[in-house]
Amino acid sequence: MAKVKTTFFCQNCDSQYAKWQGQCNACKEWNTIVEEVIQNPEKSDWKLPTSAVKKAAVPLRIKDIDVSNEARMDTCDGEFNRVLGGGIVPGSLILLGGEPGIGKSTLLLQISLKLPYKTLYVSGEESQKQIKMRAERINPTNNNCYILTETKTQNIFKQIEALEPDIVIIDSIQTLHSDYIESSSGSISQIKECTAELIKFAKETATPVLLIGHITKDGNIAGPKILEHMVDTVLQFEGDRNHVFRILRAHKNRFGSTNELGIYEMQGSGLREVSNPSEILISKKDEELSGNAIAATLEGMRPLMIEVQALVSTAVYGTPQRSATGFNAKRLNMLLAVLEKRAGFRLGAKDVFLNITGGINVDDPAIDLAVVAAILSSNEDVALQKDICFAAEVGLSGEIRPVQRVEQRILEAEKLGFSTIFVSKYNKISLKKTTIKVQLISKIEDLVTFLL
Repeated sequence: MAKVKTTFFCQNCDSQYAKWQGQCNACKEWNTIVEEVIQNPEKSDWKLPTSAVKKAAVPLRIKDIDVSNEARMDTCDGEFNRVLGGGIVPGSLILLGGEPGIGKSTLLLQISLKLPYKTLYVSGEESQKQIKMRAERINPTNNNCYILTETKTQNIFKQIEALEPDIVIIDSIQTLHSDYIESSSGSISQIKECTAELIKFAKETATPVLLIGHITKDGNIAGPKILEHMVDTVLQFEGDRNHVFRILRAHKNRFGSTNELGIYEMQGSGLREVSNPSEILISKKDEELSGNAIAATLEGMRPLMIEVQALVSTAVYGTPQRSATGFNAKRLNMLLAVLEKRAGFRLGAKDVFLNITGGINVDDPAIDLAVVAAILSSNEDVALQKDICFAAEVGLSGEIRPVQRVEQRILEAEKLGFSTIFVSKYNKISLKKTTIKVQLISKIEDLVTFLL
């Protein structure tokens, strides 16, 4: 009888050791090394069915490779297509992560019910009846979606061979287990082996596979970090379970940009695509309030109008507080220093709180001018006009610096009914016919003059 092969893995960083030890040499964590069976000789060797193989694994010169038939697959979901870069690439592996209850399963089930392709939805967490109840709430529009409740990869591939689906969805990768590995589902060895089998299937058959992944309390996808290296695309589904809006981001994408953003609204009938994000990022109010300013920013190729809120008050304690939500706190301190040095505002003894509405994080430097305007408005307790917005970067010497794709920002502000937009004097603008007034400024003192 052959000997069972085992090894020791660190559950934190996936480092491998020949014997147990208390501390991991790589990540310096204690008591994270556990023994796992890496090969069970009693299990029969299972291979991908030859009938499912559509491509021959032979080397080709790069100019001889034909990509004419590799058109992306439309998901019938504009936001999902946008984040992926235009649709699903055949043979790709897409990993979707997010907090429990955020709507990962709902999103992929909803997409599978919209797809015009034969789709196999494999669930290791819910029964077929539970998925049916959720599907009835979403209102399915086609009969191309097949539901399978299974966790063993060998059985899943047998069903795939019989059904021959165009797209496979796995919910979730942490629930699968393979006969090759004796450890429990969700362990490092099982996740690596199951993902490797799915990658082999996807690449050899040109069938895209969408995986749902659990996350840890730190917000990272559970399992070894190598899992994110193995897949082609890593998506993150973000949001607050107490609010209705969800944000889909791409942290890694081999076939498109990672700057794109998809926004959904959670409703009783599923997730609704938000084609105009400004409706959730700009609050509706009847009266003008101080400390609010509108910025024209970009997320990937999409222009967004977001609201910046600032509160400046006298410091109650000895050390003034500086707090920023959705904005870099260090950049906030820099802008406060510029205001004090170049514009003469004494903000060193005051508390400053900044918030980007809508629950999103913005790193676009073009919102600097809106942040400064909101701080000045709150400090002087003077409300800004509702129909003005800002799109410029602020330098350390107080100069207003130009930003990229300013014309796209101007057109978005004009479409949403703004009458004036403040931009840098050094931006090259070639727009001829616009109803919005473009106010050109070169230094921060000009902004103070116009606003106050």
